[in-house]
Amino acid sequence: MGERDSHATDLLDVAGRRHVLVQQFRLRVTAGPDRGATFTSSCERATIGTQPAMDFVLRDTAMSRFHCEIALCDGRAVVRDLGSRNGTLVDGVSVATAYLHDGAILTLGRSQLRFELGSEQVKVPLSDRQSFGLLVGRSQPMSAVFAVLERAAKTDATLLLEGETGTGKDVAAESVHLESARRDGPLVVVDCGAIPAGLLESELFGHEKGAFTGADARRPGAFEAAAGGTLFLDEIGELAVELQPKLLRALETRKVQRVGSTRGVPVDVRVIAATSRVLKREVNQRRFRADLYYRLAVLEVTLPPLRERLEDLPLLVERFLGDLAPGDAAAARELRDPGFLAELAQHSWPGNARELRNYVERCVALKQRPPLAVEDPGGAPTIDVTQPLRLAREQWLRHFEQRYLDELLRRHGHNVSAAARAAGIARVHLHRLLARRRTSR
Repeated sequence: MGERDSHATDLLDVAGRRHVLVQQFRLRVTAGPDRGATFTSSCERATIGTQPAMDFVLRDTAMSRFHCEIALCDGRAVVRDLGSRNGTLVDGVSVATAYLHDGAILTLGRSQLRFELGSEQVKVPLSDRQSFGLLVGRSQPMSAVFAVLERAAKTDATLLLEGETGTGKDVAAESVHLESARRDGPLVVVDCGAIPAGLLESELFGHEKGAFTGADARRPGAFEAAAGGTLFLDEIGELAVELQPKLLRALETRKVQRVGSTRGVPVDVRVIAATSRVLKREVNQRRFRADLYYRLAVLEVTLPPLRERLEDLPLLVERFLGDLAPGDAAAARELRDPGFLAELAQHSWPGNARELRNYVERCVALKQRPPLAVEDPGGAPTIDVTQPLRLAREQWLRHFEQRYLDELLRRHGHNVSAAARAAGIARVHLHRLLARRRTSR
């Protein structure tokens, strides 16, 4: 049901608190304006860039503010470019995402950094709980998430939740609300990707009577409606650029100005934001304001995809059964079968926990176990109409890209330069596509 990371050991400290030991890594600048500078990791990931908020801050003006991130995943170090303007090179090859070996040379702007795996290990705290609010999990990735969410629930600090579509960011937001001192107050949800920009300002901040055509009465916005409770801004990465300064002002002053008014209204609200985009990349590409990102990411949590927490499958199935078929003994017996759970663990779950919930719901409704949608490398993926359109489209695009690249390289004898010319793209771009394909398999 998922292998335990061989480079991470779950232990108890002298006070009886759980933690995991993660291998330390080091970075040493061997060329560039910061030559001689070093960095030693203190957790399982580190960000590199020119912004003071980065873990390893460099002065190289050819680098981006959020340039790249290094993380330990499944016992291996992975570097991920964050949409930097000059790219990230590993041993001279431009990559979007790539594994790092001990001694790998990273080229970032005009700087070169040597990556080294250390001999020591660092502690990452874990929660003792197998549930947090509405979330369930006992895997190390979720235990680490719970540890952060537990601390977040004890404060009113703004929280940013990131992660792939379907990982449960909305459930995490509700769970933090339920575990906080604001649990008796309202939880107001605004989907920033589902409301047109022209209407979203009024939805967030409210409007005065006569502020625009159709404004027949004064209407408080979501900030005011959430007073004493929590405002959850889902898909914050979709927020229109023209609205970002207004949201920033509201977060900084804790006042909102209704459309059509010149007076600020004080609000007592805790804000949680979520996005399936990588906001650091959006900042680099100037689609999201850096100052707004910092204001939102006072606390930041990334929800792991289901493929990285397969150990949680039995708990998730149990939770979904309780929601969808309480008291249905036959369905429970069928879906708790160890063989069935082992079969679930073989699926890639591109739609994450949401896809799993949809599948469990189908099993309950049909009184049988329908076949899982499988991505067949030799054929097109099965169309699963219970998935959101965006997920189904992403699944087909991944399949097309892999088949196209395989055929392109085969036809040109695996000569990358010739293949890039035939495809009408730069060789560097083709290298990035190939690196992304390798790490996604």
